[in-house]
Amino acid sequence: MTKVRYFNTTGPCDPRLHYVLPSQPRLPEARQLIDMDRFFVVHAPRQSGKTTMLHSLEHELTKDGAAVTVMISCEEASVTGDDYEAAELILLDELRWSNNSPPGPWPEAAPGKRLGAALQAWAAQCELPLVLLIDEIDALSGESLKAVLRQLRTGHNNRPRGAPFPNSVVLCGLRDVREYKIASGGDPNRLGAISPFNISVRSLCLGNFTPEDVRELYGQHTAETGQEFTKEALAAAFDFTRGQPWLVNALAWEITFWMKVPPEEPITAGHMEQAKERLIRDRATHLDSLVAKLHEPRVKRVLEPVLAGTTVNVDETFTDDFSYVRDLGLAAMGSSVEIANPIYREVILRVLGAGVEANVQGNSRSFVLPDGRLDLLKLLREFTAFWKQHGETMVRGTAYHEAACQIILMAYLHRIVNGGGFLDREYAAGTGRLDVYLRWPYGEGQVQREAMELKVWRPGQRDPVDEGLAQLDCYLDRLDLDAGYLVIFDRRPEASPMEERIHFDQDQTPAGRQVTVLRA
Repeated sequence: MTKVRYFNTTGPCDPRLHYVLPSQPRLPEARQLIDMDRFFVVHAPRQSGKTTMLHSLEHELTKDGAAVTVMISCEEASVTGDDYEAAELILLDELRWSNNSPPGPWPEAAPGKRLGAALQAWAAQCELPLVLLIDEIDALSGESLKAVLRQLRTGHNNRPRGAPFPNSVVLCGLRDVREYKIASGGDPNRLGAISPFNISVRSLCLGNFTPEDVRELYGQHTAETGQEFTKEALAAAFDFTRGQPWLVNALAWEITFWMKVPPEEPITAGHMEQAKERLIRDRATHLDSLVAKLHEPRVKRVLEPVLAGTTVNVDETFTDDFSYVRDLGLAAMGSSVEIANPIYREVILRVLGAGVEANVQGNSRSFVLPDGRLDLLKLLREFTAFWKQHGETMVRGTAYHEAACQIILMAYLHRIVNGGGFLDREYAAGTGRLDVYLRWPYGEGQVQREAMELKVWRPGQRDPVDEGLAQLDCYLDRLDLDAGYLVIFDRRPEASPMEERIHFDQDQTPAGRQVTVLRA
């Protein structure tokens, strides 16, 4: 019986078991640089296919007879910290047990030089070029990372004098080479200082899937099972993930395995939406590993203005902080700094608002009208009572203080709407707002659609109502809606007491669309 492959969300892909795209087209420069005997870095966020790409390179070079290719991982050496002697011994064991076992015992060498001596001895006995692929390089830190990088640099620089050493070394991990200065104990405020791996000719980034890649990957499932993905499903998969490889696979795995959509039934955009919600709700290990980074100071400095819609503080550290957060896969640069994809966007807001959500009482049924639609105005009135009672305390307790108002309202809305409808949020640095699109199914296949915009009136600013109405006008026009909601949180020290300033008004956008304005 032919074994049907499946979508992989755990570890490297095996073409015998998993649907997988060829790695080389995603990073064609890698083979070219290896053929040129260069040392270089490959970096990409977690679960982007880095290890799969290295395995593919190893297989290709071995199959072509082009090199003796050795692939090792630094993951087991992550526990050594500054104990570089222990790290060296673990890496030498990795080399010993690689697919291409080295000839003979390792030569004697002083601690801090053992890895370089072993590689030099191995290269001297190789009839073919020796290529070293090092995965999870940034699992090392401090003196251990510094010792490994220095030995590689010394071996590289001795090659012109005829000293044998691997012809090419590829370091693969999460971070760009500029981050190795910090990971090896360097001052993050002095990144211009010499890097311990300054002989890297290039730092290559393994990018996300393109829409064509998503179509090709999902097409493998169709070819083997006959189950088709509709055009709308393919578009939704790319829109939700922006091509992040793990998410692309995770959506399809959720649908084909856990949701058990029958093979004779085509996979639709509705299935994709349901799978997206299940992933966000269940917060798989990959998503948890990302959100664990949210409270790191460097991550917070980049993401807080994104959530708050404020302008980023472009000081001397911003470029490096943004590069770090981008390399984690959390942020991207569009017209401004933004969250990398809609799924991460939802997960981040839900994680940051989890404490608030736990304090919200009630459920969606109490806000449902007789015809099945959601009474959004009643929901917002109930929110104002919650805000009066808990708002100031929760603002002070929110780690992302500048975005506290947005986080609290989003948590409240999600607690009520979750399970009955869908909330889509759009936010980015410098926009001055957070846009909310609510879809509520009701009746016989009907969907209630509502749009809301959140703004914060900050100290030293003018009343943002006119700007908010104009921005909401554009949002409503894009969604083809005739009315919406504008929520303005007044955070000025001179603002009236909360009990006095909370009220609802009716207003119009510049194009004449009706707007309910909540001032809070």
